[in-house]
Amino acid sequence: MTGRRNWFVCIACCFLLGVAVVCFGGQIRFATGQDVAPVFEGWEQNPDGTYSMVFGYLNRNYEAEVEIPVGPNNMIEPGGDRGQPTHFYPRRQRFVFKVVVPKDWDKQQRLVWTVTSQGKTNQAKGWLQPEWELNDEVIAENNGGGVIAAGNEPPSIRGSAAQTVTLPNTLTLTATATDDGLPKRSLRPGASSASSDPNLVSNQTTARRESGVQIKWIVYRGPGKVQFSPETSGVVYGQPVTLTSKVRFGAPGMYVLRAVANDGQLSSTHDVTVTAR
Repeated sequence: MTGRRNWFVCIACCFLLGVAVVCFGGQIRFATGQDVAPVFEGWEQNPDGTYSMVFGYLNRNYEAEVEIPVGPNNMIEPGGDRGQPTHFYPRRQRFVFKVVVPKDWDKQQRLVWTVTSQGKTNQAKGWLQPEWELNDEVIAENNGGGVIAAGNEPPSIRGSAAQTVTLPNTLTLTATATDDGLPKRSLRPGASSASSDPNLVSNQTTARRESGVQIKWIVYRGPGKVQFSPETSGVVYGQPVTLTSKVRFGAPGMYVLRAVANDGQLSSTHDVTVTAR
């Protein structure tokens, strides 16, 4: 009876809250209607002596993507607009962007990202606390890449320049990434290495290669829905990978679209500004 009672309570909460939720073992996961919280990930020292404050976020929704324009509800102080995202994907998104501060930045001074959504205001405060210094090992492990391969460097990526499109036309964007071959490819024990294309990892049934580079398009800033076709490339090992996509926009305005190249441990990005009119 306890299980049935919990289920009825969960359903009642759904109706009372007026939002879509999914219940798992007494826990409620909200599909929509929840707030976004910025997160300070840590800091890096740059070769020129400046520092990069690194931020991510937690969108507490499990399904809803949230748009919060730069302004009173999405600002960084000092500065206001410091390149933060305005489009927030569901759940935890790590190491999303960096804000560079001068080499003489006061080690006690805070860089504050404030986000207000669903009537809640959340802040992430970054400063140069020694324990929060980042390196590639920390980034790889927090992104689920495990212990970083010795010598691994992020992929290099290049792509389309700024574009203008007249709606409802689509445009074509291209991004190409190359990598250093790390982490090295390995096969699942007992798996065959046979394949019609020895470089492609995705869609293989005979071999699962644990490394390679994949490119994915995301919306970083934008006032409307964006459709990428395709959204991601295959995972390629040992040679450059190119993703060419048709892009459709749901509303006019200024967009920043980001191509993310990931080698399974580290990633690099290329941004394309698009004016849709």
